[in-house]
Amino acid sequence: MVHLPALPGAPGYDDTGGREAIRAAARRDAERLDAGGVDALLVENFGDAPFYPGSVPRHVVAELTALVGTVREATDRPVGVNVLRNDGPSAVAVAAATGAAFVRVNVHVGARVADQGVLEGQAHETMRLRDRLDADVRVLADVGVKHSAPLGGRASGITPELLGDAVERGLADGVIVSGSGTGRATADDDVRAAVAARDDRGLDAPVFVGSGVTADTVGDALSAADGVIVGSALEADGEAGRPVSIGRVERLVEAADAVR
Repeated sequence: MVHLPALPGAPGYDDTGGREAIRAAARRDAERLDAGGVDALLVENFGDAPFYPGSVPRHVVAELTALVGTVREATDRPVGVNVLRNDGPSAVAVAAATGAAFVRVNVHVGARVADQGVLEGQAHETMRLRDRLDADVRVLADVGVKHSAPLGGRASGITPELLGDAVERGLADGVIVSGSGTGRATADDDVRAAVAARDDRGLDAPVFVGSGVTADTVGDALSAADGVIVGSALEADGEAGRPVSIGRVERLVEAADAVR
């Protein structure tokens, strides 16, 4: 993860260093992740809390486009985009404009309750926009995303129907299973349930673990899942939002390579 500081217009924005400080931080983290040997980088407007529940304003799209471009210049590895809290169409637009390879969408289909209110899937908009832009961008969709709960009447847990909705009906290229919050472990049972549901339905979609993976647990995660998305564990003192630590990256990559 490249966890961006608060962008201009967000309450936490620090105008002391302005945009140049944000770009420098994004470049620093990207270079450290690259040097540590990760497979890909995912850029996220992590510091923009409180997040918009749906579409973000145009200035956020513009800032993210510039910053993803900065990250793309700092690495030859694939780069992805996540526009928090749940703006899949904007993520696809940023990815198409910058040549990014994939996006993460927190609620791609269905609906979830979160601190932003009700988050509604926009698969119909996200996938049509990808086609209109003729963008070679993979869509990775969370199922049961962190910091949220199912709406009343919706089954909890990872089910074949949930995977089918995301991949067969929402046309997602892969799915992500996470824990209850940022940096919190993803239950092994949920990961294995997602893989089993994917295999039972014969879906061609990788399953990623989306939170809580560390150098100590990445081996277990990769014994079930196809990949992991790691943020907090790669940052100083294991705290989300702090600068990336090359040593932490190298330890996790080494542990991952041992089981691949």
